[in-house]
Amino acid sequence: MVVWNEFRNDARVLKEAETLQSKGYQVTVHALHTPGVTEERETLSSGVRVVRVARSPLWKWRKRKEASALVGAKVVVGPIGKVSLLRQALRVIARLWTHLGLIFQVIKSKPDVVHAHDVNTLPTAWVVSVLTRSPLVYDAHEISTDREGYSSFRKLVGWVEKRLMPRAVATITTTDVRAKFFARAYGIPRPVVLQNRPNLTRVKGSNRLREELGLKESWPIVLYQGGLQQGRGLERLLRVAKHVEHCYFVFIGGGRLELLLRDLSVELRLSERVFFIPTVALADLPTYTASADIGIQPIENTCLNHFSTDSNKLFEYIMAGLPVIASDFPEIRKVVKNYDVGLLAGQSETELVEVIKMLITQPELIKRFRKNALESADQLSWEDQECKLLDMYAEIFAAN
Repeated sequence: MVVWNEFRNDARVLKEAETLQSKGYQVTVHALHTPGVTEERETLSSGVRVVRVARSPLWKWRKRKEASALVGAKVVVGPIGKVSLLRQALRVIARLWTHLGLIFQVIKSKPDVVHAHDVNTLPTAWVVSVLTRSPLVYDAHEISTDREGYSSFRKLVGWVEKRLMPRAVATITTTDVRAKFFARAYGIPRPVVLQNRPNLTRVKGSNRLREELGLKESWPIVLYQGGLQQGRGLERLLRVAKHVEHCYFVFIGGGRLELLLRDLSVELRLSERVFFIPTVALADLPTYTASADIGIQPIENTCLNHFSTDSNKLFEYIMAGLPVIASDFPEIRKVVKNYDVGLLAGQSETELVEVIKMLITQPELIKRFRKNALESADQLSWEDQECKLLDMYAEIFAAN
């Protein structure tokens, strides 16, 4: 498997790798290396091997202390288009170096199948598949031709997927809407749909958030967990919080908008009711989730990728027994309505305020949604769908 991240908190890739590993396949994940932060090579307790490649020729020789200082550092959203030509050239060189390093390491591992996660690893994985004559699997986590922050690369992404996606022996994506899109856009068989569901876990409710944050009032906690990124409706959520009194709002995660959101919280005088917790380890996240009262997903309809999503957090909330408040998009609606686990909201601040107030003032409604969420956890877990991944791989090996 090839990923374009450090493979520290990539829940989807980890689940797929561990599922295949548990059924007798030897899985190696090739990822990016940050000195002082990650190990170049490691073997997880599940037996999955991880091999990481430095992001540029210089990173291997950087002092570990300097790299360590970057851990947990806040990313400031700066002006777009202010990068010099020299810096752009250096970035291109660094990326090419990294892709060449990935190609070398994957070939060295003598793969029987090369599995690309997302479009930024697809060309790399395709080159390896050609050189090693091994089947290519493409796992499209997103619709990258219409995705937040990818507008500058839309044509390039479309060109890459149009030429390489049909060459894969199997394709995977995350929702039915996305599967239909890829099939129509590139004239390929409909991809296997593997939703971003968590492993089945049973976590008892606790006061972890209340105790760690020192919350004195018995007000309900509305939780948002995930990346603090553009298009997620997070600025809107803070403005909504201003109008929902006697309620706490907690954000777990990090990202480009973190400083902006913290500043907006202070500007709106919400510091006593709004709290931010940095990204937590995947193993610890369920206990944080289960200690909230409501899970919220206010994602905005800024692109087809958002409109077609369901996302990790929706299933994580349900797994923890949280009533859900989420944007009224097709895939989200299907889950929320079919399992009766929460309420849907439109894109306006006014409607979101009304929906939150409706839920926090009706204990019986919360009780019903919580009961339904816990009862549907089995059906909405990773274990309920991993057989599709295993069947796909069995067919690949049978044909090769």
